[in-house]
Amino acid sequence: MSWISTSFMGRTAAAKGAAGAKHRLSEEDQGTFHYVYGPYSEPVLRISPGDVVEVETLDAFGGAITSEEDLPSDVLNMPFVNPQNGPIAVTGAEKGDVLAVHIHSVLPRGPQPAGTTALIPSFGALVADASMMLNPAITERVKKMDVTEDGVRFSDRITLPFEPFIGTMGISPEIEAVSSLQPDYWGGNMDLPDVAPGAVVYFPVQRQDAHFFVGDCHGRQGDGELCGVAVEIPATVVLQIDLIKDWAIPGVRLETEDFIMSVGSARPMEDAARMAYRDLVRWMVEDYGFEESEAYFLATQAGKMRVGNMVDPKYTLGASMLKKYLV
Repeated sequence: MSWISTSFMGRTAAAKGAAGAKHRLSEEDQGTFHYVYGPYSEPVLRISPGDVVEVETLDAFGGAITSEEDLPSDVLNMPFVNPQNGPIAVTGAEKGDVLAVHIHSVLPRGPQPAGTTALIPSFGALVADASMMLNPAITERVKKMDVTEDGVRFSDRITLPFEPFIGTMGISPEIEAVSSLQPDYWGGNMDLPDVAPGAVVYFPVQRQDAHFFVGDCHGRQGDGELCGVAVEIPATVVLQIDLIKDWAIPGVRLETEDFIMSVGSARPMEDAARMAYRDLVRWMVEDYGFEESEAYFLATQAGKMRVGNMVDPKYTLGASMLKKYLV
Protein backbone atom coordinates (compact mmCIF):
# COMPACT_ATOMS: atom_id res chain seq x y z
CA MET A 1 0.00 0.00 0.00
CA SER A 2 1.35 3.45 -0.91
CA TRP A 3 2.08 5.91 1.89
CA ILE A 4 -0.26 8.33 0.10
CA SER A 5 -3.21 6.51 1.67
CA THR A 6 -2.05 7.70 5.12
CA SER A 7 -1.06 11.22 4.00
CA PHE A 8 -3.21 14.29 4.60
CA MET A 9 -4.19 14.12 0.93
CA GLY A 10 -5.11 10.44 1.16
CA ARG A 11 -7.12 10.84 4.36
CA THR A 12 -8.85 14.18 3.87
CA ALA A 13 -8.87 15.25 0.21
CA ALA A 14 -11.90 14.99 -2.05
CA ALA A 15 -10.47 12.15 -4.15
CA LYS A 16 -8.64 10.53 -1.19
CA GLY A 17 -5.48 10.15 -3.27
CA ALA A 18 -7.23 8.25 -6.07
CA ALA A 19 -6.20 9.35 -9.57
CA GLY A 20 -8.95 10.84 -11.70
CA ALA A 21 -9.09 11.87 -15.33
CA LYS A 22 -5.86 12.53 -17.21
CA HIS A 23 -5.09 15.81 -18.97
CA ARG A 24 -2.18 17.09 -21.04
CA LEU A 25 -1.02 20.69 -21.18
CA SER A 26 1.57 20.88 -23.94
CA GLU A 27 3.73 23.87 -24.77
CA GLU A 28 1.43 24.50 -27.75
CA ASP A 29 -1.73 24.14 -25.62
CA GLN A 30 -0.36 26.66 -23.14
CA GLY A 31 0.31 29.25 -25.83
CA THR A 32 1.04 32.32 -23.72
CA PHE A 33 3.19 31.69 -20.66
CA HIS A 34 2.79 33.85 -17.56
CA TYR A 35 5.33 35.87 -15.57
CA VAL A 36 2.87 36.94 -12.88
CA TYR A 37 0.84 35.01 -10.30
CA GLY A 38 -2.55 36.62 -9.90
CA PRO A 39 -6.31 36.30 -10.34
CA TYR A 40 -6.52 38.17 -13.66
CA SER A 41 -5.58 35.46 -16.21
CA GLU A 42 -8.14 33.15 -17.76
CA PRO A 43 -7.61 29.45 -16.96
CA VAL A 44 -5.99 27.43 -19.73
CA LEU A 45 -7.38 24.18 -18.29
CA ARG A 46 -10.13 23.14 -15.86
CA ILE A 47 -9.88 19.94 -13.85
CA SER A 48 -11.70 18.11 -11.05
CA PRO A 49 -10.08 17.17 -7.71
CA GLY A 50 -7.92 14.09 -8.13
CA ASP A 51 -7.22 14.64 -11.82
CA VAL A 52 -3.71 14.06 -13.20
CA VAL A 53 -2.09 16.66 -15.46
CA GLU A 54 0.97 16.24 -17.66
CA VAL A 55 2.56 19.65 -18.24
CA GLU A 56 5.32 20.71 -20.63
CA THR A 57 7.29 23.51 -18.96
CA LEU A 58 9.95 25.85 -20.32
CA ASP A 59 13.21 26.48 -18.53
CA ALA A 60 13.63 29.62 -16.41
CA PHE A 61 14.97 31.51 -19.42
CA GLY A 62 12.13 30.54 -21.73
CA GLY A 63 14.65 28.74 -23.93
CA ALA A 64 16.42 31.98 -24.82
CA ILE A 65 19.88 30.71 -23.77
CA THR A 66 20.74 28.09 -26.37
CA SER A 67 24.55 27.98 -26.05
CA GLU A 68 27.38 29.06 -23.77
CA GLU A 69 27.91 32.06 -26.05
CA ASP A 70 24.41 33.46 -25.28
CA LEU A 71 25.05 35.84 -22.39
CA PRO A 72 21.99 36.60 -20.21
CA SER A 73 22.42 40.37 -20.58
CA ASP A 74 22.19 39.99 -24.35
CA VAL A 75 19.30 37.52 -24.75
CA LEU A 76 17.04 37.98 -21.72
CA ASN A 77 14.31 40.59 -21.39
CA MET A 78 14.08 41.16 -17.66
CA PRO A 79 11.78 40.74 -15.78
CA PHE A 80 10.27 38.29 -18.32
CA VAL A 81 11.94 35.18 -16.93
CA ASN A 82 10.59 32.18 -15.00
CA PRO A 83 7.67 31.47 -17.39
CA GLN A 84 4.73 29.65 -15.81
CA ASN A 85 2.15 27.24 -17.20
CA GLY A 86 -1.44 27.74 -16.19
CA PRO A 87 -3.48 28.89 -14.55
CA ILE A 88 -5.24 25.57 -14.01
CA ALA A 89 -8.69 25.95 -12.47
CA VAL A 90 -9.72 23.32 -9.91
CA THR A 91 -13.49 22.90 -9.71
CA GLY A 92 -14.91 23.40 -6.23
CA ALA A 93 -11.87 25.14 -4.72
CA GLU A 94 -12.72 28.11 -2.49
CA LYS A 95 -10.85 30.43 -0.15
CA GLY A 96 -10.18 28.51 3.06
CA ASP A 97 -9.51 25.22 1.26
CA VAL A 98 -6.14 23.65 0.48
CA LEU A 99 -4.84 22.45 -2.87
CA ALA A 100 -2.90 19.18 -2.51
CA VAL A 101 -0.42 18.60 -5.33
CA HIS A 102 1.24 15.17 -5.56
CA ILE A 103 4.30 15.34 -7.81
CA HIS A 104 4.54 12.11 -9.80
CA SER A 105 7.51 12.88 -12.03
CA VAL A 106 9.80 15.59 -13.45
CA LEU A 107 11.73 14.62 -16.60
CA PRO A 108 13.93 16.70 -18.93
CA ARG A 109 12.64 17.28 -22.44
CA GLY A 110 14.03 18.72 -25.63
CA PRO A 111 17.49 18.49 -27.19
CA GLN A 112 20.69 18.20 -25.18
CA PRO A 113 22.40 19.94 -23.50
CA ALA A 114 19.08 20.54 -21.73
CA GLY A 115 20.54 22.05 -18.54
CA THR A 116 21.59 25.67 -18.16
CA THR A 117 23.20 27.58 -15.32
CA ALA A 118 24.73 31.06 -15.40
CA LEU A 119 26.57 33.78 -13.57
CA ILE A 120 24.54 36.96 -13.98
CA PRO A 121 25.84 40.43 -13.03
CA SER A 122 24.38 41.81 -9.78
CA PHE A 123 22.61 38.50 -9.08
CA GLY A 124 23.53 35.71 -6.68
CA ALA A 125 24.43 35.23 -3.04
CA LEU A 126 28.15 36.07 -3.39
CA VAL A 127 27.99 39.19 -5.57
CA ALA A 128 27.37 42.86 -4.89
CA ASP A 129 24.40 44.63 -6.39
CA ALA A 130 25.92 47.01 -8.92
CA SER A 131 23.05 49.45 -8.42
CA MET A 132 24.09 49.97 -4.78
CA MET A 133 27.76 49.00 -4.50
CA LEU A 134 31.03 50.26 -5.98
CA ASN A 135 32.28 46.72 -6.61
CA PRO A 136 32.63 45.72 -10.26
CA ALA A 137 29.98 43.34 -11.55
CA ILE A 138 30.83 39.64 -11.76
CA THR A 139 31.87 38.42 -15.20
CA GLU A 140 28.97 36.81 -17.04
CA ARG A 141 29.22 33.15 -17.91
CA VAL A 142 26.84 30.44 -19.12
CA LYS A 143 27.33 26.73 -18.51
CA LYS A 144 25.35 24.12 -20.45
CA MET A 145 24.99 20.51 -19.26
CA ASP A 146 23.51 17.26 -20.54
CA VAL A 147 20.70 16.27 -18.16
CA THR A 148 19.21 12.78 -18.27
CA GLU A 149 17.81 10.34 -15.73
CA ASP A 150 21.34 8.93 -15.53
CA GLY A 151 22.78 12.18 -14.21
CA VAL A 152 23.82 15.79 -14.79
CA ARG A 153 27.08 15.95 -16.76
CA PHE A 154 28.69 18.88 -14.96
CA SER A 155 32.05 18.40 -16.67
CA ASP A 156 34.25 15.73 -18.22
CA ARG A 157 35.31 14.87 -14.66
CA ILE A 158 32.06 15.20 -12.71
CA THR A 159 28.60 13.73 -13.22
CA LEU A 160 26.13 14.75 -10.53
CA PRO A 161 23.02 12.75 -9.57
CA PHE A 162 19.80 13.68 -11.35
CA GLU A 163 17.65 15.02 -8.48
CA PRO A 164 14.85 16.93 -10.20
CA PHE A 165 12.35 19.23 -8.57
CA ILE A 166 9.98 22.08 -9.37
CA GLY A 167 11.44 25.49 -8.58
CA THR A 168 8.22 27.46 -8.90
CA MET A 169 4.62 26.45 -8.35
CA GLY A 170 1.65 27.69 -6.40
CA ILE A 171 -1.75 29.29 -6.44
CA SER A 172 -3.09 32.72 -7.29
CA PRO A 173 -3.22 35.32 -4.51
CA GLU A 174 -6.69 36.75 -3.86
CA ILE A 175 -6.05 40.22 -5.28
CA GLU A 176 -2.32 40.82 -5.81
CA ALA A 177 -0.50 40.29 -9.07
CA VAL A 178 3.05 39.22 -8.16
CA SER A 179 6.16 38.34 -10.14
CA SER A 180 6.81 34.64 -10.73
CA LEU A 181 10.25 35.34 -9.24
CA GLN A 182 8.67 36.00 -5.81
CA PRO A 183 7.91 33.34 -3.18
CA ASP A 184 5.44 33.73 -0.31
CA TYR A 185 2.37 32.11 1.25
CA TRP A 186 1.01 31.27 -2.23
CA GLY A 187 4.14 29.26 -3.10
CA GLY A 188 5.81 30.77 -6.14
CA ASN A 189 9.58 30.78 -6.68
CA MET A 190 10.58 28.78 -3.59
CA ASP A 191 13.45 26.87 -5.27
CA LEU A 192 13.07 24.23 -2.55
CA PRO A 193 14.62 20.87 -3.57
CA ASP A 194 12.05 18.96 -1.50
CA VAL A 195 9.34 19.99 -4.00
CA ALA A 196 10.30 16.83 -5.82
CA PRO A 197 8.76 13.65 -7.23
CA GLY A 198 7.01 11.73 -4.49
CA ALA A 199 6.16 14.77 -2.36
CA VAL A 200 2.71 16.23 -1.74
CA VAL A 201 2.70 20.03 -1.51
CA TYR A 202 -0.17 21.87 0.18
CA PHE A 203 -1.21 25.43 -0.81
CA PRO A 204 -3.81 27.62 0.97
CA VAL A 205 -6.44 28.50 -1.63
CA GLN A 206 -7.08 32.25 -1.91
CA ARG A 207 -9.74 32.47 -4.63
CA GLN A 208 -12.48 30.48 -6.33
CA ASP A 209 -11.07 27.62 -8.47
CA ALA A 210 -7.60 28.17 -6.92
CA HIS A 211 -5.84 28.97 -10.24
CA PHE A 212 -2.68 26.86 -10.05
CA PHE A 213 0.61 27.77 -11.80
CA VAL A 214 3.76 25.68 -12.38
CA GLY A 215 7.14 26.10 -14.09
CA ASP A 216 10.89 26.57 -13.55
CA CYS A 217 12.00 22.94 -13.20
CA HIS A 218 15.51 22.03 -12.08
CA GLY A 219 17.68 19.00 -12.82
CA ARG A 220 19.26 19.50 -9.42
CA GLN A 221 20.39 22.27 -7.05
CA GLY A 222 22.50 22.67 -3.94
CA ASP A 223 21.07 24.22 -0.78
CA GLY A 224 20.66 27.97 -1.20
CA GLU A 225 20.89 28.07 -5.03
CA LEU A 226 24.12 29.97 -4.44
CA CYS A 227 24.70 31.77 -7.75
CA GLY A 228 20.95 32.20 -8.22
CA VAL A 229 20.64 29.74 -11.10
CA ALA A 230 20.16 26.00 -10.61
CA VAL A 231 20.42 23.39 -13.38
CA GLU A 232 17.51 24.93 -15.25
CA ILE A 233 15.68 22.53 -17.58
CA PRO A 234 12.62 22.39 -19.80
CA ALA A 235 10.62 19.49 -18.41
CA THR A 236 7.62 17.24 -18.63
CA VAL A 237 5.90 17.25 -15.25
CA VAL A 238 3.13 14.92 -14.07
CA LEU A 239 1.01 16.21 -11.19
CA GLN A 240 -2.02 14.85 -9.36
CA ILE A 241 -4.07 17.73 -7.97
CA ASP A 242 -6.58 17.18 -5.17
CA LEU A 243 -8.63 19.43 -2.90
CA ILE A 244 -8.96 19.50 0.90
CA LYS A 245 -11.98 21.42 2.14
CA ASP A 246 -11.84 23.72 5.18
CA TRP A 247 -8.21 23.23 6.24
CA ALA A 248 -6.86 26.61 7.36
CA ILE A 249 -3.10 26.78 6.84
CA PRO A 250 -1.10 30.04 6.72
CA GLY A 251 1.27 29.07 3.94
CA VAL A 252 2.90 26.22 2.07
CA ARG A 253 3.28 22.82 3.71
CA LEU A 254 4.89 19.70 2.31
CA GLU A 255 4.69 16.01 3.10
CA THR A 256 6.74 12.99 2.06
CA GLU A 257 6.72 9.40 3.18
CA ASP A 258 9.30 10.25 5.87
CA PHE A 259 8.70 13.82 7.05
CA ILE A 260 6.46 16.87 7.17
CA MET A 261 7.75 20.35 6.33
CA SER A 262 6.52 23.91 6.78
CA VAL A 263 7.82 26.58 4.41
CA GLY A 264 8.65 30.21 5.20
CA SER A 265 9.60 32.91 2.67
CA ALA A 266 10.87 36.28 3.89
CA ARG A 267 13.86 38.55 4.29
CA PRO A 268 15.95 38.55 6.41
CA MET A 269 16.65 34.82 6.40
CA GLU A 270 16.05 34.41 10.13
CA ASP A 271 12.47 35.62 9.64
CA ALA A 272 11.91 32.90 7.02
CA ALA A 273 13.33 30.36 9.50
CA ARG A 274 11.08 31.63 12.28
CA MET A 275 7.99 31.53 10.04
CA ALA A 276 8.76 27.95 8.98
CA TYR A 277 9.46 26.66 12.49
CA ARG A 278 6.47 28.50 13.96
CA ASP A 279 4.13 26.81 11.51
CA LEU A 280 5.81 23.44 12.04
CA VAL A 281 5.24 23.71 15.80
CA ARG A 282 1.61 24.72 15.27
CA TRP A 283 1.09 21.86 12.79
CA MET A 284 2.43 19.41 15.38
CA VAL A 285 0.00 20.82 17.94
CA GLU A 286 -3.07 20.96 15.69
CA ASP A 287 -2.77 17.63 13.90
CA TYR A 288 -0.41 15.44 15.91
CA GLY A 289 -1.62 16.02 19.47
CA PHE A 290 1.45 17.75 20.90
CA GLU A 291 1.29 20.30 23.67
CA GLU A 292 2.93 23.50 22.39
CA SER A 293 5.96 23.49 24.68
CA GLU A 294 6.64 19.81 23.90
CA ALA A 295 6.46 20.54 20.16
CA TYR A 296 8.84 23.48 20.68
CA PHE A 297 11.27 21.25 22.59
CA LEU A 298 11.11 18.53 19.93
CA ALA A 299 11.60 20.98 17.06
CA THR A 300 14.65 22.30 18.90
CA GLN A 301 16.21 18.87 19.31
CA ALA A 302 15.08 17.04 16.16
CA GLY A 303 13.95 19.65 13.62
CA LYS A 304 15.78 20.08 10.31
CA MET A 305 16.14 23.29 8.30
CA ARG A 306 16.51 23.30 4.49
CA VAL A 307 17.59 26.47 2.66
CA GLY A 308 15.74 26.61 -0.64
CA ASN A 309 17.04 29.88 -2.00
CA MET A 310 19.06 32.78 -0.61
CA VAL A 311 18.89 34.89 -3.78
CA ASP A 312 15.24 35.64 -4.61
CA PRO A 313 13.32 38.77 -3.54
CA LYS A 314 12.41 36.69 -0.47
CA TYR A 315 14.46 33.78 0.86
CA THR A 316 12.75 30.41 1.29
CA LEU A 317 13.47 27.95 4.12
CA GLY A 318 11.75 24.70 5.04
CA ALA A 319 11.49 23.38 8.62
CA SER A 320 10.87 19.64 8.84
CA MET A 321 10.19 16.87 11.35
CA LEU A 322 10.54 13.13 10.78
CA LYS A 323 7.21 11.34 10.94
CA LYS A 324 8.66 8.61 13.18
CA TYR A 325 8.69 11.18 16.00
CA LEU A 326 5.06 12.18 15.41
CA VAL A 327 3.31 8.83 15.90
